Amino acid sequence: MTHNDAAADAVSGPGGTPPGPSAVRPGSTDPADPAFSDGMSGAADRPMEASGTPTDSPFSGAPAGPAEQPYPGTPAGSADPAFMPPSAEPPAPVSVPGDQEEFAEPPVPADVTLPPELAEAARTLFGDRLDLAAAYAELLATEGVVRGLIGPREAPRIWERHLLNCAAVAERIPEGATVLDVGSGAGLPGLVLAIARPDLTVTLIEPLARRTSFLIEAVQQLGLTKMVRVFRGRAEEAAAGSRDTPPLRGDIVTARAVAPLDRLAAWCLPLVVPGGRLVALKGASAAEEIAEHAGAVARLGGGEPEVHRCGVGVIEPPATVIEVVRERVVGPVRKKAAAKRSRGGRRAGRGRDR
Repeated sequence: MTHNDAAADAVSGPGGTPPGPSAVRPGSTDPADPAFSDGMSGAADRPMEASGTPTDSPFSGAPAGPAEQPYPGTPAGSADPAFMPPSAEPPAPVSVPGDQEEFAEPPVPADVTLPPELAEAARTLFGDRLDLAAAYAELLATEGVVRGLIGPREAPRIWERHLLNCAAVAERIPEGATVLDVGSGAGLPGLVLAIARPDLTVTLIEPLARRTSFLIEAVQQLGLTKMVRVFRGRAEEAAAGSRDTPPLRGDIVTARAVAPLDRLAAWCLPLVVPGGRLVALKGASAAEEIAEHAGAVARLGGGEPEVHRCGVGVIEPPATVIEVVRERVVGPVRKKAAAKRSRGGRRAGRGRDR
């Protein structure tokens, strides 16, 4: 995996990689590696600062960051009306039905310390940004659980089921690409890709306020404001744009556990530049989904869907993705049936007039 050294410097120094817990549980066989030190002070001892909930606008997102622009021609921070910074009011904690009694408090940071048996895979996928990934894992297991974004029982499996699985997808993304992550939720896979690949420019698209609030705070706390923005709205809104916001387009559009392939293509392909790709994380049923929905994908302007396995020889099992190239631009589908009913109604009306 190729990392851009200049982009990596964006998270060093003020607003850079925060101190965090040891990336590997005590007992790691590589104490000389600073990314796997045993120091447990720092981010593990500090609760996440709640910088606030989004405003009542249907869009919310990019934290106000350095003056460097994340997109050509688009001002960063509050200068862009579609990506307003959060208000000063902290978000209210979200209860998790059915799990509240068992998990009255978020898991301790030790629950998400990288297991030694996954250390080699994590080094391969995150490189020198492994400590940043560990800080994000801690946020997921604490604030993410409190706000209902991650199930409490997922905390011990965050590395295996979420971070490494998402990071493996980076091998399908070209260097320097613009990535739009639809239905980002807690930042999977978009925020993971931004951590693993500092050469990427990432926009996290998410309609729910409590999720965008978490994403904004995570981007700020992880020092990723130069390369990551949060768009509060649906995929259709992002693709259409508004009076104040141009339509969003990306070289790669990602999605994880959002919808079946036909609906996913309808939402995501309009966000892909012609020749770009939809990269959807799927499970064992990927081939069946293609067989069922390939026709719908073609009608939406997509090429033949392909299944790829990511992280072969690095993680087990490898991550499975469906890729669809946007081969042509397709206009909105006309509702012919509705038009026929309307004409029939007018004919019936003329008959009654006679």
